[in-house]
Amino acid sequence: MLTFEKFSSSTALAVPPMDLSIWLESLWWDKKGDWQKAHDLIDHLQDAKSAHVHAYLHRKEKDLWNARYWYNRAKKQEFKGSLDDEWEELVKIHLF
Repeated sequence: MLTFEKFSSSTALAVPPMDLSIWLESLWWDKKGDWQKAHDLIDHLQDAKSAHVHAYLHRKEKDLWNARYWYNRAKKQEFKGSLDDEWEELVKIHLF
C-alpha cells in the first residue's frame, strides 16, 4: 500500500511510481517542480476530483480568479492554508 510518506519521498525519483491515479500523478509532477506537466494531465478532465487538483494548481500559480472557478467546479471551499498543506491534503484524499 502506498502511504503518504512513501508517495512524498518518491518525488526524489526521476519518474513517478507505477499505477498512480491521474490526480496523484499530477500532484507528483507538481512537487517535482513541473507545474505545466501537472496541469496538462488534468486540464482536459471534467470530474470533481480533477477540478479540485486544477484549483490547487491555479492557486499555486497565483491565478486566484481561475483557482476560484475550479474550486467552484469541484464544489470545494477555497483552501486558506499554505500550498504545502493543500498539496498534502490533496495527496491524502487521493491515496485513500
